[in-house]
Amino acid sequence: MRIVALFLLFMALSPPLQAAENKPCAGEDKLCLFDMLEQSTTAVTEQSWQESTWREMAKLLTHQGQEARAVSLISRIKSPDTQAMTVRGIGIAAAEDGWIDRARYDALFTHLKAEAAKIADPPSNAIAMNYIADAQALSGDDAGSMETALSMANPEMRNKALYDSAKYQAEGGRLGAALAGIAAMDDPAFRNKAWRAVSKIFADAGDYDNALRAMEPMDNAYQKAQAVLYILTKQIVPEEVSVE
Repeated sequence: MRIVALFLLFMALSPPLQAAENKPCAGEDKLCLFDMLEQSTTAVTEQSWQESTWREMAKLLTHQGQEARAVSLISRIKSPDTQAMTVRGIGIAAAEDGWIDRARYDALFTHLKAEAAKIADPPSNAIAMNYIADAQALSGDDAGSMETALSMANPEMRNKALYDSAKYQAEGGRLGAALAGIAAMDDPAFRNKAWRAVSKIFADAGDYDNALRAMEPMDNAYQKAQAVLYILTKQIVPEEVSVE
């Protein structure tokens, strides 16, 4: 009887389990809010709404230094396009945060490649790999970005990954890396487009010497003329610069 009485006393003093589970989060308790978000999203029945929420949650988790939890959300997504966009969101978020530890980036990009490899839809798989190369370039990992781009079997998507990465490298002021990526393209039209894009980025930054260096290899006379025209216009009448 004494044991029963003690048990009843314990139950009387203990808060109901349901109340404990529903305890509200403090407004700035991000860990609690992420748990609440995960529970709420799991209950969403519309697939597209649920998956778009997983995608956005993954970005925020990465910005909060919880990249492993962010990557784990990809497996909850069924749409190949949303899987690819989630890979992008995680990679770009990490690159934007400017982590000091390069090994941390290496580990993340390795995990993202593994997730991209699981995407059965070939176009979405290629897009995911393109995004990983972009994120590597944005993070400053030019060798890794090149390796990822060159591993892509589809020539058009491979050239696009090199093109997109070159633009990120130009925005980071790394002309040499941008030109190396462009040189790896096997499509002359893509190369001329990339040289012009990189030249424009440097011109927009007011670095006209590198803008000229970027366009030097161009072998399309019209594209080259347009690149020079842009550099001149940017300096003389910048208000008339085309938004092209």
